[in-house]
This record gives sequence, structure tokens and C-alpha cells, in this order.
Amino acid sequence: MAPTVNLHRSPLGGRHFEGFSEDPLLTGEMAAAFVRGVQSGGVATTVKHFVANDSETDRMSVDVVVGERALRELYLAPFEAVVKKGGAWGVMSAYNAVNGLSMTENSGLQNGVLRGEWGFDGFVVSDWTASRDTVGSVSGGTDVAMPGPVTVYGEHLAAAVRDGRVEESVVDDLVRRVLRLAARVGALEGAPAAVAQFPAEIDGAAHARVVAARSFVLARNEGDLLPLAGVRSVAVSGMAASEPRVMGGGSAQVFVPHVASPLEALREALPGVEVSYEVGTDARTQLPPVPGEFRSLARDREGAVLREDTLVESRVGWMGELPEGVDPERLASVELTGSFTPEVSGDHRFAVAGIGRFTLTLDGASVFDGALVPGSPDPVAAFIDPPSMRVTVPLTAGVPVSLVLTAGIAPEQVSGPLKLVFFTLGHTGPRHDDETGIDRAARAAGEADVAVVFVNTTESVESEGFDRKSLVLPGRQDDLVARVAAANERTVVVMTAGAPVEMPWVEDVSAVLLTWFGGQEFAGALADVLTGAAEPGGRLPTTWPVRLADAPVSEVVPSGGKLVYDEGVFIGYRAWERGETAPAFWFGHGLGYTDWSYDDVAAEAGGGEVLATVRVHVANAGDRAGREVVQVYLEPVDADAERPARWLAGFASVAAGAGDVAEAVVEVPKRAVQVWDEGAGDWRTVGGSYVVHAGRSVADLRISAVVEV
Repeated sequence: MAPTVNLHRSPLGGRHFEGFSEDPLLTGEMAAAFVRGVQSGGVATTVKHFVANDSETDRMSVDVVVGERALRELYLAPFEAVVKKGGAWGVMSAYNAVNGLSMTENSGLQNGVLRGEWGFDGFVVSDWTASRDTVGSVSGGTDVAMPGPVTVYGEHLAAAVRDGRVEESVVDDLVRRVLRLAARVGALEGAPAAVAQFPAEIDGAAHARVVAARSFVLARNEGDLLPLAGVRSVAVSGMAASEPRVMGGGSAQVFVPHVASPLEALREALPGVEVSYEVGTDARTQLPPVPGEFRSLARDREGAVLREDTLVESRVGWMGELPEGVDPERLASVELTGSFTPEVSGDHRFAVAGIGRFTLTLDGASVFDGALVPGSPDPVAAFIDPPSMRVTVPLTAGVPVSLVLTAGIAPEQVSGPLKLVFFTLGHTGPRHDDETGIDRAARAAGEADVAVVFVNTTESVESEGFDRKSLVLPGRQDDLVARVAAANERTVVVMTAGAPVEMPWVEDVSAVLLTWFGGQEFAGALADVLTGAAEPGGRLPTTWPVRLADAPVSEVVPSGGKLVYDEGVFIGYRAWERGETAPAFWFGHGLGYTDWSYDDVAAEAGGGEVLATVRVHVANAGDRAGREVVQVYLEPVDADAERPARWLAGFASVAAGAGDVAEAVVEVPKRAVQVWDEGAGDWRTVGGSYVVHAGRSVADLRISAVVEV
């Protein structure tokens, strides 16, 4: 169920951590590479969400009103690239409507554009519960309605064929595409799989560590504070240093085998250096699960056990279908049992999060008995950010307590097409209040050579199921950074977020490292980058504003059920370049640990779908090896108010040792000089002279040539 190729139209989009970029070419290139990689292992990808599902507010019902030109040049473009260059075997249709027609029923886009124009021969699956009409979905080209087996298809589809509302040949086409999928993944007897030889095995953990480090964007590095060298003491603060957020919330979440502490990884990477730690402030509204071994027991009404499982933390999550052996008609409760031994004495907080009626006992004594009711009709949103209740219990260090959390299961939770049983027992130990914690962090920072502050968004402000309300960091994290920076001018901020946030303190700190959600190997990758064992290799795929009010596009809330994309093709850096306010960091920005000179650029005329081949010679002018992402932009010599000032036309990464020269070769597609002609209903090449810029970002263009079209 990936990749997500919806664009970062507005920084408020709640699910941007799943998407790639604000730019359609960059998004399409990265997604196509992802698809080729996954499918080389014989696993089908399902590219989503087709199309214009670029925000979360009222996502199941919103009608996105978008002009044909913007639809073609921006929002459809990444899907086209994934189909033509990635060879995707599957596409997921979105919840929303586009220009009045629900996407699962949108024959013009699914049958006409996706299949007819692009030649897509894979299957189309609905987003969960997005298919609402049998005939509409069949006619619209939706092959699989999820979640099965009880959907608008099945008996409803058979009845529609029998009474003449749907031609049997149309159903044959749907079935044929599903069988083709089965054949491709080796699940259809008698048909050869699409992949006969799988790629060689790799060290997945080591690979994930390299990928994470290469994704980090060094946005600021005054005085070359990073990488850390010659320091005797480092003051670390921020909850994310000890309990990191390594992935976004929602259906993209996976259960990783381990998550290491960045604090411990940094201590290990800096032997002989004093690394102190203060929490500072805790911005979380959801408490993390209790670690350790737990058991879940599904019981019937008589208390008999239907299924028992061993868990690595205090969380139960069944979504879509129930585990083997759990009969929905018999299931009455799920019991989570385990023990916890506190490391420190004091008031410990436990949190029950989920939907339904819960009872929590500690050493046999009831501490909570009540019902938790969702605040949203969207079941996925309720799954991501469930209601919770906290209790405070005094505990003694070293004395274990037994924990039993029992969830009563209502029939409606497990009788419908989307079965949901999920709940968490969260915990946190004794904490200082925020003011005391921030004071302690600032004091420690003032006594250290360098301060490193970890800040992050939380699942309550950035996740699937809802859009963001602001770009301000939750809680008092801004206060923490400001106070630490005032105490130590050599302050590094490690930002964990999937999309832009406001940084009012940015000019007061020496370094800002944007780490996104780094996955299970985040801690090791971060230690590698901070100490210089690896270079931060990322470049900004999205423009970061100084503040939300400056963002050219910020509307994600529908009016009257409609969300109008009245900005046309001007989103992201395309829109920023038309305004008078500069962002905090431009699209494409990212620093490294060495310097590069751009020495020469040449553009050779291409042929077919290639407009030109651009060759850029760069030299590593620093004293260590490094990687550079060479970015190529096109700018029409004759300005046109209907077109952006310039746009990304290609990119390539090169590596070189200190003092060495490298050549980046970028093929600029012919599409880069075409616009969608709404009157003709086709692509039109815009002739004339174009400046071919090469540089480090859209705002840092170093060298140029000219091509004639």
C-alpha cells in the first residue's frame, strides 16, 4: 500500500510525512525508483491516493475542485511517472471526489487517463470503505473494493449483472486484472511469476542506517559546528533524545523489531566525552506503551480463551480482520496482562487509550473503570489519535506490579467490514514540571561545550486522519530551545517532523538538522551524522516558511463540501517565487560537510522524450569526501505570468573525494517545456529560449547555459 505520491500543496497537510515533495517531477522520480525496487522482489506496489488527496480534512467526502491544467501538470504527473517509469502493478483510488465525481467512480480519470492514455494494465483498489456504489465503482474502473469480503461488490455486484445494470464483460475485465496481479506475484497456479530471480539479500538494518543518514537535511551550520569535534562535554535535552518518534502515525505505521535511543547512540559514538541529559519538557499527549513482555488473551462471554499471544509491549492492534481463532460472534473481551518494575520511586502515570469500555487493575486493585468514546467519525482517525484516560499511582523503585487491562468488545467493533480492536496501556515515570525541566536543561547547557536539543511533532498534531492546525511545535519545546540557546551559543537542534514547522529561534542556534522520521536505525544514523562518520545527504523536498502566515497556500478546510485549488499551478517554490516574502529555507536547500564549486555546464540537444542532456562538472573544494545533489532548473527567457519563473527539470547525485572533480549527467524530459492546453485537451510544447540553471537549490543557482526549443 505504497508509495504515497500526493503533493505537499500546503504545509498543513497532515499526511505529508508519507508523501515525497511539493514538486511533481521530484515526487515522480523518487516514487518510480521506489516502485521498481519493491517490485523487483516480486511484491506489488499500490500507488496512492489517486488523485488530489493532498489534505486530510473531510477526506472521505470532500470534493476537490481543480483546473485541468493544474491537475495534469501537478497532481497527475507523479502517478504518470510511476506508471510509465516505475511500472506499478497497482493503484489505490482516493476517498475524495475530483470536480464533482468520487474517485472510485471516476471513469474519466481511472479508465480514460490512467488506463487509456498511460497504458496502465494493473489493478485499481479502493481506499478502505471509499467504494460506496456498486454500479458507479464498476463503471469507474475500481477492480477491488476494500475492505472485503462485505463491500459494494460480492452479492451486490452479482445482482447488478443479473438485472442488467452491469455488463458481465465489464466484470470480466475487473477479474482479469486481479488475476494478472495474482500471476505477477506468483499466486496464480500455472502462470509464471513476473520475477523469476529475486535480488540478493542485503543487511537491512545497515541499509536503513545509511538511508536515514542520507535523508537528514542540515539546514543551518554556523561556524561549522557540525560535525562535533574536540568537545569534552555535550548537554542533551528533549524527550525525543531518549524516546524518539521514528515514524508517522496511521496506516503507514509498521512494528519495528527495535528502536534505539539517540542519547545512548550518541554516548557510544563519543567515548570519553561527558554526555548529560535532561528531559526539559514533554509535549506528548499520548504516553508510550510499557516495554517488556505482555500477553493478550481474547475471551468469549464465559471467559474461555479464544486466542493467546505474546507481545513485546503493552499494545493490542487488530485492524481490518481478526486473528486466526478469534470468532467475532463469540469475542467478548481482550485482556492485556504483564508486569512492570519501576526504576525510580514516585508518582507514575498510566494511560488507557482506545475505544470502548476498559478496566485497569494494578496488583489486583482497580485504578480505572470506564468508557472511552471517539471524537471523530473517521475510524482511522480514531485509531491514530484515540481518546485516553490517565491515572497516577505511587510506586516504589524495584518493586514489581502486575498490570491487567481488560477491554470490552462491542459487537459493532467486529461485525462490520472494518474490524477494529486496538488499545494501549501507556506509562511515564515521575517527571519535573515543564518550568523546572527547562531550567535544568538550560543550566546543563550553560556548563557544557555544546548543547544538543531534540524537538519533534507528536501524533496528536501530525498524523493521518486530520490536518495540522498550525506549524508551531507542540508543548513548550520552543521555550526549551530558546532557553538552551541563550545559555549556550553552540546549540544544535535536532528536528524530528515530517513536514515544515515554525522555528522562531533559528537565528539563535548554531545548527539545525532536520531528520524527518528516521525509522528503526534513526539513532545510529543520527550519531553517525553528528560525529561526522557520515554526511547529512538530504536536500529539502519542500519549502519551509518562517511562519504559517507567509505560506502561499494554506487552505485545507473545505467550504460547502468543496476544496478549491484556486492557486492553479502555483504551489510550493513556484508560488514562493511570485511573492515578496522569503521562506526560512528554500526547496532544494541542504548543507554538507564539504564545499563544492560548480565549474562548467553544457546542454546537448536530445531526441524523442528527452529535451536535452545536461552535463555539470563540480569539484569538491573541501578537505573530506562528500556527496552533492546537482539540481537543474529551467527558466524561460520570455517571462509568462501563467508559468512559474523556473521549475525543477532534473537532478543527479555525485560523490567525490577531497579535491576531486565529478560529472553529473541530467536528462531533461521534453515534458519540462510543455503545458496542458485545456482547449485542445493535450500537451503543447512552448518554444523559445530557456536558461538551464545548475545549482544547490532553487535559490542557489551557480552556473547556466541556454537551450532553444
